[in-house]
Amino acid sequence: MNCFKNLLGIIVAVNMLLACNSSVDNPVPKVKYTGPIMQTGNVTTLYSDSARLKIKLQAKIESRYENGNAEYPKGINLTFYDPNQQVSSTLRANYAKYDKQRDSYFARGNVIVNNIKKGETMKTEELHWDKIKRQIYTDKFVTIQTKTDVVQGNGLVSDDGFVHWKILNPTGTFIVEKPQ
Repeated sequence: MNCFKNLLGIIVAVNMLLACNSSVDNPVPKVKYTGPIMQTGNVTTLYSDSARLKIKLQAKIESRYENGNAEYPKGINLTFYDPNQQVSSTLRANYAKYDKQRDSYFARGNVIVNNIKKGETMKTEELHWDKIKRQIYTDKFVTIQTKTDVVQGNGLVSDDGFVHWKILNPTGTFIVEKPQ
């Protein structure tokens, strides 16, 4: 019986020593949640300056993240207004995300930009909108339908109202009139 008590005491002491000894050098790290902190449906956000509406953003779903970024997984519709509060242009895409640090948007999937006043429509698969520079741009293939022509090419730079645009590498057939 005495031998049993001694053996039990040794086993308990060894277990206590092993329990005190940190045999786990790398415990399982805590996984930080990086998903959205808020999700909202049927969103309408109005951007104004000096009490004048500049942009209306509409989306079926908006996911907001802790760092201020946002994602629009079901698409986005932007409406741009001129100083007279008239719609000047629109932008729509199947997916978009907002980068708060750069204050810019990225849109992809059936991106369509319409300049209402000029009657011009641009189509591409990806588009970046830099709010600070007030510029839209892409390095992807674009098609622009004007009132009289269809212009195509790779890459585009434009003001964010899609008034003054430039295709960086035009492709296709062009009609050039001979000077008289």
